Amino acid sequence: MEKQNILELIEQKKYIQLKKELSEMNEVDISEIIEPLDLPTTLLVFRMLSKGIAAEVFSYFSAEQQADIMNTITDKELKFILDELFFDDMIDLIEEMPANVVNKILINSTQEERVLINQFLKYPAQSAGSIMTIEYVELKKNMSVKEALEHIKEIGLNKETIYTCYVTDKKRKLEGIVSLRNLVVSEFEQSINDIMLEEVIYVETHDDQEIIANIFKKYGFMALPVVDKEHRLTGIITFDDIMDVMEEEATEDFQRMAAMVPSDEAYLDSSVITLAKQRIPWLMILMIGATVTGGIIKKFEDILSTVVVLTAFIPMLMDTGGNSGNQSSTLIIRGLATGEVVLKDIWRVLWKEFRISLLVGISLATVNFAKNMLLDRLELMVSLTVSLTVIIAVILAKIFGGTLPLIAKKLKLDPAIMAGPLITTIVDALTLLVYFGIASAILIK
Repeated sequence: MEKQNILELIEQKKYIQLKKELSEMNEVDISEIIEPLDLPTTLLVFRMLSKGIAAEVFSYFSAEQQADIMNTITDKELKFILDELFFDDMIDLIEEMPANVVNKILINSTQEERVLINQFLKYPAQSAGSIMTIEYVELKKNMSVKEALEHIKEIGLNKETIYTCYVTDKKRKLEGIVSLRNLVVSEFEQSINDIMLEEVIYVETHDDQEIIANIFKKYGFMALPVVDKEHRLTGIITFDDIMDVMEEEATEDFQRMAAMVPSDEAYLDSSVITLAKQRIPWLMILMIGATVTGGIIKKFEDILSTVVVLTAFIPMLMDTGGNSGNQSSTLIIRGLATGEVVLKDIWRVLWKEFRISLLVGISLATVNFAKNMLLDRLELMVSLTVSLTVIIAVILAKIFGGTLPLIAKKLKLDPAIMAGPLITTIVDALTLLVYFGIASAILIK
């Protein structure tokens, strides 16, 4: 209802009331309301916001909307927005902007900011350095609690978080951390050295963001310090930044599992040609892989012509094998993503999947054998051939589905590529080889 009310005020040009309503709203809600509007209307509403709220709302816009606004507003307005943005948000902004907008940002940045921006942009993509911020509170261990609190009051408003403060020496090496809670409940005369925690969990600037996400999930941190090779504190990664990373990683895994080339661009914002390009490569590989299945069927045409009824079971057997492999690969890929499964667990996974596949395979084969004998009235040896194939196909599918993602991880590949489409293609070929092998041994004399 609030959204409808704002849109009505815009349409009726009741700007005084509109400005009052906007001043009482959350920045996220404001961005969601005005982002879909046309650019002139968006700018009109955007300029009604107080400077502090405008900068916050701007940080929630899409990259395209941010670029449009920066190309339209004055340098003075842009400079204020950049001054109000946290440093990591500014880096994210620069990474997604076209060259002309980047130049405008750099022109309106201070010399110190330009040096830091260049430093951040040199970190590898998807590394700790590329997602960290320098907006943190730094303390010295010889400070008293009173001095530390006064320091936080002085600079805290300009920092992304004050709940955890970082203790460094003269060379900025990380020595410990102290929480705001400990500072508040401690005596003013106590020194930071007495209350700080020296055992600090940290990451290095070149650590992969997926590793960092797992650390956040494991320990439930709100922020994590980032150090360089000399153990000097270079920045922190906050929980909101890692949430974005987790979303990106999950999206990328889903795209790979669907046999697509990963992309950061939103679906509705992507052109038809772009989406087609993302899908064609893997579909082409899988299509070529599927020709192997056709070749196997062609090779055993003599068996099919001799026992024609075998043809009817090919789709069922291939689907059963593919579905079994997908179940295992999905669980292992998820386990790798959450850290529940690691590379050294490959033999445990192999043994567990083998036992599961025996139970599943025998259960499915028993039901299939009963159906073939009692309902379909097939010959005993045909029913036995199909049922044995079910057992072996399920065992192979679950073993391959469980271990291939781990092998991919070992080879420094994304385990998500060993998902549905690829597993299905591999298992289909194996299932047919097993099927015709058993049929040749039992039915062909």
